[in-house]
Amino acid sequence: MNHLAHALLAGDDEWLLLGSVMGDFVHGPIDGLDFPPRVIEGIRLHRAVDVFTDAHPEVLAAKALLPPPYRRYAGILLDMWFDHCLARDFTRWCAQPVRSYSDDLRALLWRHDALLPASLRRFRQYMEANDLPAGYAGLATLDRAMAGIGHRLTRANPLDSSLPILVERDAELQLHFEAFFPQLQEFARKWIDTVES
Repeated sequence: MNHLAHALLAGDDEWLLLGSVMGDFVHGPIDGLDFPPRVIEGIRLHRAVDVFTDAHPEVLAAKALLPPPYRRYAGILLDMWFDHCLARDFTRWCAQPVRSYSDDLRALLWRHDALLPASLRRFRQYMEANDLPAGYAGLATLDRAMAGIGHRLTRANPLDSSLPILVERDAELQLHFEAFFPQLQEFARKWIDTVES
């Protein structure tokens, strides 16, 4: 899952949410990191969500829909596409409109600027320039984001031409997302409950 999903799955706890969003920007072991304990739990949640997602049958079936050479990058593409599915129908999954949720998320990153890794500070600028994560609802923004990821990868890849492949399979991918995301929400709730108990 991508930034919007990770944030939403963390719930309303500001520190847990911050850690969950930081998860893509903190690499390696997290024991001993100089973050508040609840932020570290958010990073752990992010990693647990990624493991659950990567092994889920609905996600594996969605990956199988992508032809070569896109299938090799299916993890990246589905992370982005599922955030698109989430953003374009956000009120189905959250009581708050996606644009105000997105604004609040960026405000959270500014409030805790001192804790952010440098890579997340740089990404926050990109978020603001593209109205992310709300902007993932739009195909043009999604296309730019996937092309940008493709340019940052060290080897040649087809990410800059992947949008038509995803759009063509939208109906099938949406079905997999709708079957998967409630199970992911339940997984995240139980994970958080276990940590808090």
